[in-house]
Amino acid sequence: MAVNSGIRVSVLGLGAMGSALAGALVKGGYATTVWNRSAGKADDLVAQGAEAAATAGDAVRASQLVIACLLDHASVHEVFDPLSDELAGRTLINVTTTSPEQSREFAAWAAGAGVAYLDGGIMAVPHMIGQPESSILYSGSADVFERYKPLLDLWGTSSYFGEDAGLASLYDLALLAGMYVMFAGFLHGAAMVAPAGVTAGEFAARATPWLTAMTGAFQGLAAVVDGGDYTVGGQQSLEFSHLGDLLAASSDQGIGTEVVAMVQRLIQRQIDAGHGEEGFARIIESIRQPG
Repeated sequence: MAVNSGIRVSVLGLGAMGSALAGALVKGGYATTVWNRSAGKADDLVAQGAEAAATAGDAVRASQLVIACLLDHASVHEVFDPLSDELAGRTLINVTTTSPEQSREFAAWAAGAGVAYLDGGIMAVPHMIGQPESSILYSGSADVFERYKPLLDLWGTSSYFGEDAGLASLYDLALLAGMYVMFAGFLHGAAMVAPAGVTAGEFAARATPWLTAMTGAFQGLAAVVDGGDYTVGGQQSLEFSHLGDLLAASSDQGIGTEVVAMVQRLIQRQIDAGHGEEGFARIIESIRQPG
């Protein structure tokens, strides 16, 4: 395996995602040091060619570039606060899942410690790392992003959103919001048909092409929202979108209605405000101005 460009990199945090990131770096030819709080997590990576550090401090001292993929924001501070002097003058890329405000707070901490900082949001599961469908979102230092982009591209498509360190996290969590609500809708549908003897697998075979086709409506909804005119022709009205039948059918099947009732509440608030003839996209106003 050829060593890539002389860059040494340390990865702190070897859960499933951290291990996948480190493995991609080793495979890509980067001299890679790894550390994890609990013992044994580094064994497979060492077998692939990584070097294990005994302590977090050893890992930081081993490389100019440090990658953090830890449990949460608190764990990032727990690991790095005692190492601020060691980190000074180095580069830290933090792909731990955090809120936008937490990302901004840690970017300020890094600046105070003399650390070049880039924040990242991973739009992939571990087995996707290094595959075409993997996408990693970044914000913070533009210099760090440009300098290390060839390395970052080993993990997936790299996108940069600007100097505001919280933007990558904001995009990450907004995309996850769409994913989780979609998953909840699928599972609600699977629960609806289950009493009729339909398996979740059978339902998935029907739901996948349907939901995939429906994502084609996103751009149209976005155009309406960006234009701010919910009366534009061709939209399905809120009154037509009323989910009373869906709620009744769910109850008749003996299942919970929380998932659908949430959407119905957003619809009903706009109808009650006199907007029933306007398009479905108007429910974003219920979301923007919670009742």
